[in-house]
Amino acid sequence: MSDTDSFIDEVSEEVRRDKLYSMMRRYGWIAVVAVVAVVGGAAYNEWRKASERTAAQAFGDAILEAEGIEDPQERIAALQAVAGAGEQNAVLNLLMSGDDVEVSADALGQIAADASLPNHFRHLAMLRLAQMQDDAVSLDEVRSLLAPVVVAGAPYRVLGEEALALAELRAGDKEAAVSRLQSLLLDDEATTALRRRATQLIVALGGTPEAS
Repeated sequence: MSDTDSFIDEVSEEVRRDKLYSMMRRYGWIAVVAVVAVVGGAAYNEWRKASERTAAQAFGDAILEAEGIEDPQERIAALQAVAGAGEQNAVLNLLMSGDDVEVSADALGQIAADASLPNHFRHLAMLRLAQMQDDAVSLDEVRSLLAPVVVAGAPYRVLGEEALALAELRAGDKEAAVSRLQSLLLDDEATTALRRRATQLIVALGGTPEAS
């Protein structure tokens, strides 16, 4: 390599270096911001997860403490004092639905009416509300309450059908109740325990259970 070529290479290298330093001075802050954003985002994500774990543990501890209270009224008061949000409130309301009919109806009604909750919460509340009804509630009201529960694919559909059969019996519609119970015997989603209950009820009503 000649001295001229060597000189040209050195000059070219210096030019490239100057351009690189110039670009770093002009745009280097972008890389710094990117690094800070990545590190800061990771730190925030870890802090958020830790905060959620702490809050969940505190929520669980408060529930366990309240559930350990023997007196029903005091237990309900303790549960009502627990701070929750979203699905946590649904859990609290389910736990409050117990001995006190008025409190239970109010708690379950709040869950059933909250469209932001997943169906497994809302439908369970509707099912339990239907199971609480007495002869003063009309069959049409129970059917309306359970309409979303007995839709195909709903999480508690077969239990909703059982509740409807019991409501039909209370209303004096024995034929409809037995027909619904017979259908449950042939339902692939019905559990062994549910089929057993349906069979016993059909026999008690003087019917003959259909073979599944």
